[in-house]
Amino acid sequence: LSVTEDLVRRRAEHNDCEIFSLEEISLHQKLEHLDKWCRDLKILYLQNNLIPKIENVGKLKKLEYLNVALNNIERIENLEGCEELKKLDLTANFIGELSSIEALKYNTHLKELFLVGNPCTEFEGYRQFVVATLHQLKCLDSKDIERSERIQALQNYPEVKQKIREQEQAYLLKRAREKEEAQRRMQEKEEKKQKQMESKLGFDSTVTLHFTGIIFHVILCSSDSLRNKENHQAGDREKETRTTVEDDEEDRRFWEEPTLYTPESRLETHRYIEEKRRAKDNMKESKKREKSLWTLVTEEGKVLNVNVPKLHFSLKDDEENNQIILDLAVYRHLDTSLLDVDVQPTYIRVLVKGKPFQLVLPEEVKPDSSSAKRSQTTGHLVVSVPKAKEIILAKQKVPTSVKHSDCNTLQKNARRSGQVEKLEVDSSKYSFPDVTKIIQEKERVGKGPIKLQPEKIAESKIYADFENNEEVPPLI
Repeated sequence: LSVTEDLVRRRAEHNDCEIFSLEEISLHQKLEHLDKWCRDLKILYLQNNLIPKIENVGKLKKLEYLNVALNNIERIENLEGCEELKKLDLTANFIGELSSIEALKYNTHLKELFLVGNPCTEFEGYRQFVVATLHQLKCLDSKDIERSERIQALQNYPEVKQKIREQEQAYLLKRAREKEEAQRRMQEKEEKKQKQMESKLGFDSTVTLHFTGIIFHVILCSSDSLRNKENHQAGDREKETRTTVEDDEEDRRFWEEPTLYTPESRLETHRYIEEKRRAKDNMKESKKREKSLWTLVTEEGKVLNVNVPKLHFSLKDDEENNQIILDLAVYRHLDTSLLDVDVQPTYIRVLVKGKPFQLVLPEEVKPDSSSAKRSQTTGHLVVSVPKAKEIILAKQKVPTSVKHSDCNTLQKNARRSGQVEKLEVDSSKYSFPDVTKIIQEKERVGKGPIKLQPEKIAESKIYADFENNEEVPPLI
């Protein structure tokens, strides 16, 4: 894979995804364009890749540490522009051309060099040659270079250099033979794979003709359809078992076969692992495609209750708020993006990681006014759907003992809840004044409570010759 600007930005999270001022990054792809985007890089990790050549880093003038361990690099090159390079890690590569380290003479600040695990370390006089060639080096393969060691290496430099050249030539001839052998092996494997594909295609065509005959037989004799279906399924199972056994046998042969440790063998191993991974992914995809879809609605249009994810749930009829509440016990740590809620007038459908949960509602609801949220304590999915049929509730009478401020509080709470309340008109339950008899009726005797009224004293006529004698008792 090639390095893209978006990939570099994602790898630069520690730098707020800014790449112009990036000083350290670790990549696991083929290096490309990085010297143009990140000129201020100081630390670059490229270990454990399949990089065959050092390139695209020559313009990183501020680079101080380069790690290209565990790659397929065969010679040291293209590092002259890294003026500030102090540490270079080439552990476990395939560097056999030891004289290529002379290119590091221009990196005057280079102090540490690691070549452990390379073929060149097996050359006679390897360490003396490196110490005598790179005067600025202070440490080689985690071992400090003493002053006496450098003096001795410089004294024997001409003889050591001649030995290194001879061993290099022998190694290069050996590498040429290894490349030819690897190319021949690759060609043989390609031919073998082609023959296997051709034989497989021939087998598949035979199977297709056989199944075509079965289909024709089913049309003529429907009574044998079940038996043919069972035979077909048994054949698929047998074929799958045979394929698994063949794959296991192929894996065993591949990993037990002795091979040389070369760049070509590493590439071959990588390609084999990738092919197996792709084949496994393709098999999973094919199984997903072959898997029958869940029946959610019948051909007659009847909606079914389905619980494929096998989740616990509860359905509550909230009469007070005129709504239905579904509590679905989804997994607490499940990402909400993996949930898809669909509310219809007669049912609720929830896709949990692609698996449908569908529940038919007891009565019609309003999908547009529905709400779905996750519980902060349990993580459950709570879906609230208001009923389509509104219930008319009687308006409660406020007692006279309730203060005026309490009435205002109740009114505010009612407005805040958004509940629709309407007065129910039922003549059998409530009495209303008869407006047809608005004329005041005569006072009825014996109706209602008895009210005590003060007695009215009748005014007596006073005659002129009347004399009031208090000793005389009043008349009854």
